[in-house]
Amino acid sequence: MKKIILTGGGSAGHVTPNLALVPKLKQLGYDIEYIGTRNGIEKKIIKSANIKYFSISSGKLRRYFDIKNFTDPLKVLKGVFQAFFIMKKEKPNIVFSKGGFVSVPVVIAAHLSKIPVVAHESDITPGLANRLSAPYCTKICVTFPESLNKIKDKKGILTGTPIRKEILDGSKIIGRRICNFKEDKPILLIVGGSLGSKFINDIVRESLNVLLKAYNIVHICGKGNLDKTLENRKGYIQFEYVNEEMPHLMNAADIVISRAGANAIFELLALKKPNLLIPLSRKSSRGDQILNAASFEKSGYSMVLGEESLNSKLLVEKVDELYKNRNNYINNMKVSNIGNGVDRIVDIIKKYSIQ
Repeated sequence: MKKIILTGGGSAGHVTPNLALVPKLKQLGYDIEYIGTRNGIEKKIIKSANIKYFSISSGKLRRYFDIKNFTDPLKVLKGVFQAFFIMKKEKPNIVFSKGGFVSVPVVIAAHLSKIPVVAHESDITPGLANRLSAPYCTKICVTFPESLNKIKDKKGILTGTPIRKEILDGSKIIGRRICNFKEDKPILLIVGGSLGSKFINDIVRESLNVLLKAYNIVHICGKGNLDKTLENRKGYIQFEYVNEEMPHLMNAADIVISRAGANAIFELLALKKPNLLIPLSRKSSRGDQILNAASFEKSGYSMVLGEESLNSKLLVEKVDELYKNRNNYINNMKVSNIGNGVDRIVDIIKKYSIQ
């Protein structure tokens, strides 16, 4: 039996695509293990999937000055040694990396152990972790065609992004049952990313009185971001984070407000859900979500609003416009030739797994 070690962490966007590969890898007979951090979101998600999990040390990779920038490289170095010993003990045939700061020591350790590494980059421009890992990777799968010219040494290969089968198999009926809405109004789903978005949460709650006149609202607001004063608000339900319920809530939604992380927007595309994207601004990110959103807007899959210009009045106007024109967006998504990347990525993993 072949063995694969998966890695990636820091946010659900660096974890859930790994899970999308698991059923196919198991079908092919791979023994699957995971390396992540001790306290990261990946540990809870992976353990709930009953996958063997190893914890290593990892410093956060920052693009800004912080005193921890002087100490975190030591944590990364410690993580390399820990991952190296895991490689020697577990003897995987290949490593698959989804990025995030924990992946860097794992990829380096695999390279030192002469184990091939296949990585995946979701966004148009590679993230810092994948840029640091690239020299040690065998192949780097990308989601957007625009990404290929940003990958050196002809390592890039266009695969699309892996989409969880569960997302595609959700039930609209179960989703509506979970929400238990009393009125039969269109459902607006709001997702601020796996860690939540205070900006989106605040502006949505400012707009609730108007939005609730026309829509039932499902609000996934992130850990610690529940508003207890809204718990019994008619037509409004809020969650910190959802896992098993998410496919059903996605299928029940008529329109969606979302950040513009690649995993989220490709799931919306696969489900043909009209969406309003509010990408993270350049003040709080490297601008990858802005590029992702621009690509989807150009293709006619999404409506886009920048944080800088957004207020509650404009949000309501754009949500109404999105719902009014929802069939145009659905039709554009129906003719998209972008598919689920699971099969293509697994084919590459098979090709480069050592015997």
